[in-house]
Amino acid sequence: MVKPKDRKWRGIVVDGKNHLMGRLAAVVAKQLLRGESICVVRCEDINISQSFMRNKFRLKNIMRKRHLTQPKRGPFHYRSPRKMFEKVVRSMLPYRTAHGTAAFERLRVAEGIPQPFAKKKRCICPAAHRILRLAPNRKFCRLGDLCTDIGWRHDKTIKDLEGKRKKLAELRWKKKKELTKLRRAAERLVDRIIPRIEYGDPKIKIGSL
Repeated sequence: MVKPKDRKWRGIVVDGKNHLMGRLAAVVAKQLLRGESICVVRCEDINISQSFMRNKFRLKNIMRKRHLTQPKRGPFHYRSPRKMFEKVVRSMLPYRTAHGTAAFERLRVAEGIPQPFAKKKRCICPAAHRILRLAPNRKFCRLGDLCTDIGWRHDKTIKDLEGKRKKLAELRWKKKKELTKLRRAAERLVDRIIPRIEYGDPKIKIGSL
């Protein structure tokens, strides 16, 4: 979950698109225990191996489990992709100890790419990427589609927000390219007008201002 204090985030931002959920969770959990702060974005585009129907039946079988006399006591089954991935990572941490609790506090998960992380440089995890780790003939499904089938309602909203974010990012990139081009042209102009002064040249004497 993204918190207000994350506006000055200085950790690692991982793009979860086309990553296998279990493998990515294992890598993230190990890095959290080592002291890293990690945010996983685009959780709705995380992949799960095996077909959609197989995963659907397995998930519905898990969601039937409840407390017999008082279901409000748990277990609690989440329907959003970010909460599902967060629970998988938590199961790989010793979250009942002080060390595990501190590691879990350093984790952030989000659907789409919210504003605190939109301008950050994102990375991928080769050890968990589907294209690198799953055989081409193996079946897989998208976590967002699986969550939509069991009651998550925000997939279309996230896609619309992602489209707007990509348009803004494209405009920002074009503006940055224009500024870089103008800066390089100015540097070339200055180099032609003012000769370069090499450090330690005895012929050049620079007095104090």
